[in-house]
Amino acid sequence: MNSINITSANNNLQKLVSDVNVGFNPIKIINNNGKNAVLVSENEWNNMMETLYLSGIPGYADEINKINNEQNWMIAEEYNPYEEWK
Repeated sequence: MNSINITSANNNLQKLVSDVNVGFNPIKIINNNGKNAVLVSENEWNNMMETLYLSGIPGYADEINKINNEQNWMIAEEYNPYEEWK
């Protein structure tokens, strides 16, 4: 993760926001009194919140791992958004 001091972050805020939205690379903003912050894109933030939410469902991660381990991915069909569900 790249770091930048708070003065530079303030002077370059538009570029920093653009950078985190394009590259999905968070930026640590260093404060003078040791209270740092991290700048991430809204999309990345939403993804993290969804992951935390799903991780909080009892047994959810175990079930996903079980499916992943039992599925033969060599013969799995590719998703077709136009295919009708049966």
